[in-house]
Amino acid sequence: MATDEQVIYDPQTYQTGMPYEELTRLREAAPVSWVPERSVDGVEHGPGYWAVWRHAEVKYALKRPQLFSSELGATQIRDPATPEDLAYTRKSMLNMDPPEHSRLRRIVSRSFTPRAVDRLRERIVERARLIVDQMIDGATDRTADFAKVAADLPVWTLADVLGVPQTDRYLMFDWASRVIGFQDPEYAAISLTDATGATPMAKAALAVRPSPGPDGTMPDPRTRGGIPDLYAYAHELAAEKRRAPGEDIMSLMLSQVDGDGLSTDEFENMFWLFAVAGNETLRNGIPGGMYALLHHPEQWQRLAADRSLLPGAADEMLRWWTPVIHFRRTATEDTELAGQRIAAGDKVVVYFASANRDPRVFDDPDTFDVGRSAGDHLSFGHGPHYCLGSMLGKAQLVAMFDALLDRLVEVRAAGEPQRLRSNFQHGIKHLPISWTLR
Repeated sequence: MATDEQVIYDPQTYQTGMPYEELTRLREAAPVSWVPERSVDGVEHGPGYWAVWRHAEVKYALKRPQLFSSELGATQIRDPATPEDLAYTRKSMLNMDPPEHSRLRRIVSRSFTPRAVDRLRERIVERARLIVDQMIDGATDRTADFAKVAADLPVWTLADVLGVPQTDRYLMFDWASRVIGFQDPEYAAISLTDATGATPMAKAALAVRPSPGPDGTMPDPRTRGGIPDLYAYAHELAAEKRRAPGEDIMSLMLSQVDGDGLSTDEFENMFWLFAVAGNETLRNGIPGGMYALLHHPEQWQRLAADRSLLPGAADEMLRWWTPVIHFRRTATEDTELAGQRIAAGDKVVVYFASANRDPRVFDDPDTFDVGRSAGDHLSFGHGPHYCLGSMLGKAQLVAMFDALLDRLVEVRAAGEPQRLRSNFQHGIKHLPISWTLR
């Protein structure tokens, strides 16, 4: 019989649901405990890691990069395959510590201020309504795969933020699927981009998209060589933005590259970060919110009766579903966390999926309650790496469910969901729903 630690490490586990019973036992047994890394999908086993289960200890670790580094070993449980891969990933803001992390964050932060988000909000609301209208108008039997429906709003919004032509936006869906879903056969080699309507930039990128090898697997998309189409597109788009700059993040980043404020490697990694990580939390958070409402129909009715609950409900959806399961840090020196001795160089993995259900912080944490004050959830992280796009993400959640409530009296499950095979991303690939129209 598998131990709780083996269950939570196995990506296969998550195809049937988040292992909340195991997470609860581990969290209540100790705030920090050791998890062995076994061989998965042909990848050799690692040395193991310290898992942090409780809310307070997760916040403590994330707030102290001088003790728990994003840079030393990067932020995934699995170590980069080669020293060269590690060196390249360290050029990403995601895998940096202050002061370098702070320098890059300052460059792009003005694109995510409240004023910047407000400028996008009207378009987000309009597109959410359009997406819902298209879902309803395109369904002859009043059913749809809501996971596919929901995916369009984050990539549409990201295309605006990055300055990517809307015809090319599904490149970002494909890249994110391959990176986040590398443990899932359906996502690892996905290609939904329609080349016929794509720009010359997109066609140039698709020309270098890798194909599965003789064993049917794709190259590791978390290496530079494993996703050459993303980097090819980044440079094609950069050339276009140099010719015709705008107010988007790409134009902003290029002004820093050309002014020696951002290296080429940093620019490539920044594009990767926005194109991939920038849409995954919402792409799974929106279907996760719908899943919660399908299983708590009384909460749908509460929202229908009082739309002022929506902003708080967005936080509760992110808490209850928790799209990103964990992130890794590496101990910079011998230290202690909650009384547990941790050696320099040890992996330390914070489990958001456990911390967001910690009863020390959230009363009755397994209950989905749209009236809850869930603002202390950790789905956007904490400390120096707190998500820059958190306000933008919440704006999209609110807009999508507001649009749904405008058109639908109720929603129902129309089949079993298909979940992502991943021990990193809490994802839904397919979520069949049906509805009654207003």
